[in-house]
Amino acid sequence: MIKILFICHGNICRSPMAEFVLKDMIEKQRKASSNPSACPEMVVASAATSTEEIGNPVHHGTRDILRRYGIDTSGKYARQMTKKDYEEYDYLIGMDQWNIRNMLRITGGDPDNKICRLLDFTDSPGDIADPWYTGDFEATYRDVLKGCQALLAKKGN
Repeated sequence: MIKILFICHGNICRSPMAEFVLKDMIEKQRKASSNPSACPEMVVASAATSTEEIGNPVHHGTRDILRRYGIDTSGKYARQMTKKDYEEYDYLIGMDQWNIRNMLRITGGDPDNKICRLLDFTDSPGDIADPWYTGDFEATYRDVLKGCQALLAKKGN
């Protein structure tokens, strides 16, 4: 079983978007498979590096765009990443370099090379823009989808 924790600044836009997109992809792959038990077993969650949004639900922009694709985010509330998450998860995946810096501060380092950015799994590594600032949830969704597809292709087999 692979355990993945997506991380962004507040855990209300990008990281929950990645969490629910990947969960949806895994579920669809399982349903489409002639052998569902052969599909990857993954635990997927998300967290924040900051305390600013702790306890808040997913941002309406993320909820709205995911709803258009039939993905529900009900029951998700922002939580902060902890040092213990480093022990519990196989991959801690940030959305941008600023998240990576804060993740390393929280964990005290990355001796097992578990920390990376989501787009590092693609042919175009880079940061996923924060729609909190850009207002462009569609662009963020496209990047998250691209990253999740690449992650699932590389780690889900």
